[in-house]
Amino acid sequence: MNRILIVEDESRISSFISRGLETAGYATVIVEDGAEALEVILQGGVDLVLLDVGLPTMDGFEVLSRLRGQGSSVPVIMLTARTSTRDTVDGLDAGANDYVAKPFKFEELLARVRSRLRENTASTGMTITWGDVSLNVLARRASVAGRDIDLSAREFALAEQFLRHPGQVLSREQLLSRVWGMDFDPGSNVVDVYVRYLRGKFGAHHISTVRGAGYRWE
Repeated sequence: MNRILIVEDESRISSFISRGLETAGYATVIVEDGAEALEVILQGGVDLVLLDVGLPTMDGFEVLSRLRGQGSSVPVIMLTARTSTRDTVDGLDAGANDYVAKPFKFEELLARVRSRLRENTASTGMTITWGDVSLNVLARRASVAGRDIDLSAREFALAEQFLRHPGQVLSREQLLSRVWGMDFDPGSNVVDVYVRYLRGKFGAHHISTVRGAGYRWE
């Protein structure tokens, strides 16, 4: 099930959107603050973001700019009452995938959500490439600089997490949950062991250790 983050500080609007999306079969999370939204998105697990422009702490343009600056490619649809061409251009230039002016008909918003999710599946669902490393998710094939390498199912799943979140620090807890489906066990070193396996196959320079925080794909 696709998970959609609704970043909107007007509860009437966010509740309306959430109800409609959940009726259409999506899972939703609502956040009212720009800084909190950025944190939630960078943690991963969000398939699409509906981002209002006028937010407390940090406006939507800044959230989007920082998000793209961190290397995130999650689809973002801007929602705003600002209808000037300049605002639309600014949003798209900042990295938005679409721009919807308020007020809007929910059927139109839903169609745009479906379209952006289809595009994201087509662009990232089959092959993920970062630098000289490439993963074909459907064929379960991996290569480095054009040379095929063998990965176990767990190694592939771990590599996929890193390549879907390049430049982001992924904690051991996050990786345990996403790859092994386990709650955090402070005594487990399985993540460290598999990171060592990946370093041996992809090259140690690809994965950095961030002391006290986790690992980052460079």
